[in-house]
Amino acid sequence: MELSKKVAYLKGLMDGLKIDENTNEGKILKLMADVLEDMADTIEDIATEVDETVDLVDAIDEDLGALEEDYYELDDEQDDDDDCDCDFCDDDEEMYECVCPSCGDKIMLGENIIADGSIDCPNCGEKLEFDFGEDQDDE
Repeated sequence: MELSKKVAYLKGLMDGLKIDENTNEGKILKLMADVLEDMADTIEDIATEVDETVDLVDAIDEDLGALEEDYYELDDEQDDDDDCDCDFCDDDEEMYECVCPSCGDKIMLGENIIADGSIDCPNCGEKLEFDFGEDQDDE
């Protein structure tokens, strides 16, 4: 049963009991019933607004999802980690992970960058140098 119907039922019971509204107790009970009625109306209005807001947010979420798909042009099969849009990477070359000793940022580097011998950290600007002379002699 809706809240407003319960309050109307309560008011009907009060009328059936023939409570004298001229007594102190009758005045309080009538006032309480009126307050309950106002509260029930307000709660029902809020519930309606919440339902409408939830429907609107769901519609916005669906629209945003469609926009994201169109904007990023991502397929379900496409893996974001495999595609790198930076200028340093070549899709055909093997990638290596490097950690900057200054800021701790992880950087993915291609063989051509490592062969150049150095790169500036994109996060903090620290010059990172690569020297594999000793390692290459061991092989």
